[in-house]
Amino acid sequence: MNQNRALPYQTVAITTNRPSVIDIYAQLMVYAAGIPNDDLFAKMLASQAIGSGILPVHLGLRKSIFTTLFRRHFPGANLPKISPMLVRTLNKIRLVEREDLKALLLEHRADRDQSEVELAEIVAAACMGGNHLWQDLGLWSRADVTQLITQNFPTLAAKNIHDMKWKKFLYKQLCQQAGVYVCRAPSCEVCVDYVHCFGVEEG
Repeated sequence: MNQNRALPYQTVAITTNRPSVIDIYAQLMVYAAGIPNDDLFAKMLASQAIGSGILPVHLGLRKSIFTTLFRRHFPGANLPKISPMLVRTLNKIRLVEREDLKALLLEHRADRDQSEVELAEIVAAACMGGNHLWQDLGLWSRADVTQLITQNFPTLAAKNIHDMKWKKFLYKQLCQQAGVYVCRAPSCEVCVDYVHCFGVEEG
């Protein structure tokens, strides 16, 4: 599965003179319901409001599902405004790929909170981007993605015993499920592609 294809989004720069990502995050967290994933959703929404990440409007979810999610996690809050100049759309050509990733995540959900279902769809959509998963999600560090997967899809996280980059890891899991994963290196540590799978993820 080639992750180096053209990005499935079209993006136009947003306007300036907007609140900072920290300000937007802080405003949302004032209304946080205190349930799993409030913090992660607040970071994604704050980043999206300033144009970071590659997720389209409503974090890639259907509007009705997103509205329910937002009201559940931030009751009483106003949705951060996204510039009308910011245009992002999902590429329908890769729909099967996204559905496979979503299914993989849901197989390993913790089954503790409804938001795990929405996060599976959001993560699958973010995997269509070309940067590190945390960047494409609009999160603030790789630690945020580790928290997301460990908290919501714990049995899947437990399989990443070598701390592989998360997007590479997810695609490797898909390939192994399909029986098409082939690696000739005797171990990851001596593989010529080691840095692409395990190297430091910097912004």
